[in-house]
Amino acid sequence: MKPILSIRHLSKRYGRIQAVKQLSLDVEKGQIFGILGPNGSGKTTTLGMVLDLVRPDFGSFEWFGEAPVKESRKRIGAVIETPNFFPYLSARKNLEIVAKVKDYNYDDIDRALHMTSLYDRRNDKFKTYSFGMKQRLAVASALLNQPDVMILDEPTNGLDPQGIAQIRELIRTVAREGITIILASHLLDEVQKICSNVAVLNKGEILYSGEVHQVLAVSDSFELAAHDQEALKEAVAAHPSFRSVTETDGILLAVFGDDVRPGDINEYLHGKKITLTHLTERKRTLEQHFLELLKENES
Repeated sequence: MKPILSIRHLSKRYGRIQAVKQLSLDVEKGQIFGILGPNGSGKTTTLGMVLDLVRPDFGSFEWFGEAPVKESRKRIGAVIETPNFFPYLSARKNLEIVAKVKDYNYDDIDRALHMTSLYDRRNDKFKTYSFGMKQRLAVASALLNQPDVMILDEPTNGLDPQGIAQIRELIRTVAREGITIILASHLLDEVQKICSNVAVLNKGEILYSGEVHQVLAVSDSFELAAHDQEALKEAVAAHPSFRSVTETDGILLAVFGDDVRPGDINEYLHGKKITLTHLTERKRTLEQHFLELLKENES
């Protein structure tokens, strides 16, 4: 099966600024794909190019295995900018205008309002909505015509914790409908909680692309203790993947590389005649991995 979105060597420059550089990635059907990076990393420019809002300097992309055409664009719903509706009209009236402009069927409006939990407020004026509700109405407008793909650019920007949680649950609801999600964000916690896949961008280049659970499955460090702490320290420091070790209250915190697993550590130390009295694995967070990638990219 061909990818939903396939990008090859996309590049875009604004004067002296290289916004996107030789970017290539694939988004498969059913994924919640996070494009993660700090502000200015090229996320919005990338989305603008694949939505034909920004003309690339170089490279190409395909939607649904084909060069982008008018019919394929109808299968894509997008929320790229701050929600912008008529303030004195109701949510339903605003969606009717969107449907009329885009030549969509009005019958789909109630379904979109139900999905975004706005149906009970459908007749209230847009100006009475909270910012989180306005954001959800933008998602509702993108859900009209039942798209195969939903693109969201920083959907939780400016929201309070409750609003963030509501958008997070909405994204999961949309994904359960079989819609592929492409989500750009600089918030690592949000990407870690809802995305199945992630591409990390910095200065327009991809530093990492893969499944989120693969990043989180990597052991970053281990808490270790033994009856002979000095012998344990020496053995740990001699491990081929050893990086660093610190000690607090009789517990060593040992950091290794190369995806070392608890069984590997236990077997290695057993071979050194050391029996552990304490072994706890600490998983690397997406934030740790992200910061490591940025540090490597700066060096």
